[in-house]
Amino acid sequence: MRVEDLVLRLKPRRRVKGVAAALLPFQTDGHIAVEAFQNHLKTTHGTGLINAVNMDTGYVGYLTGEQRRTVLRWTREALGSGNEFIAGAYIEGQDGDVVSLYRSEIDRIVDHGGTPIIFQTARLHGKEPREKVAVYQAICRGYAEVLAFELDQVFATNGEIFDAETARGLMEIPELKGLKHSSLDRITELRRLAMRDDLRPDFCIYTGNDLGINMIEYGSDYLLGLATFAPDKFAERDRLWEIGDSNYYALSDALQHLGNVAFRRPIPAYKHSAAIFLKLLGRIPSDQTHPLNPKRPEWEVQILRDCARRLGYGELA
Repeated sequence: MRVEDLVLRLKPRRRVKGVAAALLPFQTDGHIAVEAFQNHLKTTHGTGLINAVNMDTGYVGYLTGEQRRTVLRWTREALGSGNEFIAGAYIEGQDGDVVSLYRSEIDRIVDHGGTPIIFQTARLHGKEPREKVAVYQAICRGYAEVLAFELDQVFATNGEIFDAETARGLMEIPELKGLKHSSLDRITELRRLAMRDDLRPDFCIYTGNDLGINMIEYGSDYLLGLATFAPDKFAERDRLWEIGDSNYYALSDALQHLGNVAFRRPIPAYKHSAAIFLKLLGRIPSDQTHPLNPKRPEWEVQILRDCARRLGYGELA
């Protein structure tokens, strides 16, 4: 399909499913700020957004297996029984059969009442499309709902952007209900949406493009690290789009400005930007990050303070 045809597929006044990949905050002493994490989950849930934990924004690649399990417990405790959340099934660095490893992670997530999303593994890089799809079929078999990831390597080396044949095969797996697409390329995502519309209209494409958050206008839902900065503003933006209010555009532009600042290279340092921003808003106790995560410069706080003003948070100390 021509690009010119793809960009005409605007979908106004649609209800958007918004998911915020939750930041895992730290205290100044280097320990995880558990109370602040749980309060942030509650705040996000209260806006109407869904929480996603053990994601890249939650340092999943740096956490031990025991820490990931503890995050699941903290999440369930914070949100209470029956409230939806998504959690990453991550196996990188583990030895053993790929399918068995993933199913063990998924079982743990399901036992905590979460919806699993499959993080990619470098062990499938270079495999033929039919081989990858067969692995995903075996991973998903028998579960009520599983999501999948495709992640550009600017975020993590275990990620990859699938070719069209693989993407089509994944959409045909009945247990797989959606795909988080993080190519940071609008045209690739528009092609995913067109394929979805033609093949399986109920299949969710969650944009992971923090540099193109208006992909919701073309039919994407979203699962964004950027949404953890300001879940209340994302929820407001989504409501404005659904009711056709022209105030949507100014708010979307202000959120996109924040995304452009926070997700500049090196992109993994966006988590430090998130910590600085949430500390400015008084929502977490410090701007510390996991010790392995890249840091932003000292002047980051100044530019993020300006982003907060643009979003209507007023003058911050």
